[in-house]
Amino acid sequence: MTVSLHTASVPVFKQFLGSLSALLDKTQAYAAEKKIEPEVLLQSRLFPDMFPLVRQVQIAADFAKSVSARLADAEVPSYPDDETSVEQLQARIAKTVAYIDSLEPLLFEGAEAREVVLRPGTPKERRFAGQDYLLHYGLPQFYFHVSTAYAILRHNGVEVGKRDYMGA
Repeated sequence: MTVSLHTASVPVFKQFLGSLSALLDKTQAYAAEKKIEPEVLLQSRLFPDMFPLVRQVQIAADFAKSVSARLADAEVPSYPDDETSVEQLQARIAKTVAYIDSLEPLLFEGAEAREVVLRPGTPKERRFAGQDYLLHYGLPQFYFHVSTAYAILRHNGVEVGKRDYMGA
């Protein structure tokens, strides 16, 4: 049985973007309960040289939309990284889910062999066949940023567990 790259990507991205959204709901509730400004949590990091929570969410959303777009041979939409609140991050997640939902499964046909070129014409240029791009680059990058967002919240005392990470 062959699994399409649409099936291996879009539903997975939607599941974990949903879990990020739910994690942000818990962040908001935790901040209110502890009388902490939510922005403090959004700027929290695991280590000084790592990105804060807000950036982890932005990057996770960026990977979901860009990987899906490239596999569908569509233009990658650009979103400004200007979110400063939980509500704005929720809106970014919702916009990302709406975008990847708009990509018809038919667009992913043949994506396994479609060449994906990242940073073309630069010293960091990388070329992948579509399947390798998804399985060895896109999904691992996406999971890294979702996992790091989860870890930042857990580290800061937000009561989240594996079910929260996995989402619905």
